[in-house]
Amino acid sequence: MLSRTADHLFWMSRYTERAENTARMLDVNYQTSLLPQSTAAAQAGWLGMLSISELKQTFADKHGQSLAPAPVMAFMVKDENNPSSIISCLRAARENARAVRGSLTTEVWETQNQTYLELVRMLSQGAFERDPASFFEWVKFRSHLSRGVTSGTMLQDEAFNFLRMGTFLERADNTARLIDVKFHAVETDFYGQGTEKDQELDFYHWSAILRSVSAFEVYRKVYRDVIKPERVAQLLILRPDMPRSLLGCMNELMTNLSMVTSDPASETRRRAGKLRADLQFARIDEILATGLHAFLTQFLDRINEIGAHISREFLVPA
Repeated sequence: MLSRTADHLFWMSRYTERAENTARMLDVNYQTSLLPQSTAAAQAGWLGMLSISELKQTFADKHGQSLAPAPVMAFMVKDENNPSSIISCLRAARENARAVRGSLTTEVWETQNQTYLELVRMLSQGAFERDPASFFEWVKFRSHLSRGVTSGTMLQDEAFNFLRMGTFLERADNTARLIDVKFHAVETDFYGQGTEKDQELDFYHWSAILRSVSAFEVYRKVYRDVIKPERVAQLLILRPDMPRSLLGCMNELMTNLSMVTSDPASETRRRAGKLRADLQFARIDEILATGLHAFLTQFLDRINEIGAHISREFLVPA
């Protein structure tokens, strides 16, 4: 496969996944903002949203220090000058799909194209402002549809492998950022110390984290207990059967990476395999004892290095 074709496929899936992840975070923050809470707590939630995307300074330069829900959501949804906004991501996904139209099935291309055109129509008619929750659900649904159509209609060859690699690399990066920012925001410690009010607020906080990655029902099924921070961390980091966990993403990444290279000297494969093994044999108590923030910072550095090596080895060099 031509490296340029692989590059477009890889980034098409990354941008689609990024749009979905942005919609998930905005949806949870929007729903949480409707709960009774202090102004400081509400602003901390929106600040965390910008921190995950590393856009605090960019937003401040454009909108000042105000963290009201409306400008933050508009910035993350329809600001075309923000490369991480939903409209920017879905436009980029569509342009990458258009560049490799011949490598995609008709259904995959039409899904990407229709998603962007429908998005533009909805934004122009004010659908987002009228009902943000329904709009975010629509973005998530279109991402699910894109993955489903890809899995259901495309030949599972190298083109399919690069699409999957882009999806799971982006998902691992976003999940790690989410855990890092959201866990850091909790004032009481991991084991439920603090006042009764603190613990009540923490319940909504942990529930929001789980809902943002569609893991609330999964948590109830797996643990059958009250929500405990260390178990939330274990679910989102070390459970191989959790679709959005770090280990789950690395398993998928390694599976597809192995399909596009059998070279034992591949540095990309070596790094990905080592990171997967570190997660596979880790224990959550050891991670928490040595520091969750340090662990996740190191994970993000390593996942970004793997992305850079994928670009150098298979794609168009940046």
